[in-house]
Amino acid sequence: MEIILKQDVANLGYKDDVVNVKNGYANNYLLPQGLAIIATPSNKKVHAENMRQRARKEEKIRKDAETMQAALNGKTVTIKTKVGESGQLFGSVNNIQVAEALKEQHNYDVDRKQIVVDGSKIKEVGTYTAMVNLYKEIKAELTLDVVAE
Repeated sequence: MEIILKQDVANLGYKDDVVNVKNGYANNYLLPQGLAIIATPSNKKVHAENMRQRARKEEKIRKDAETMQAALNGKTVTIKTKVGESGQLFGSVNNIQVAEALKEQHNYDVDRKQIVVDGSKIKEVGTYTAMVNLYKEIKAELTLDVVAE
């Protein structure tokens, strides 16, 4: 079934992509959740017109993302947290703490959903990497230093 995505869907595509998926996936998940619409000829015409109008706006967003990528690449963010005697953290460091530290230390406001921490959770003191998904394929890499308070 051919569909038009209304939002970014992980491992499928980005907003406004026209993709082919299996009927069950479209009918049971994408359509009821409001993530996509069926690509009928009339919907395709509306989609094409919207894409033409959006092309200029997208170029500005892309340029902003590239400047943010240049600014963020190679930045080091230090996160202070409580640590036990063996070096284990009480809890873990997640993307929310990384976003707050990035705003605090470097004054960059990044949505926590755009940050992907290397590994699922950080539970020990050390140096880690995190990726910031700024726009489609534009990503910035940060270095995280987790230290004891």
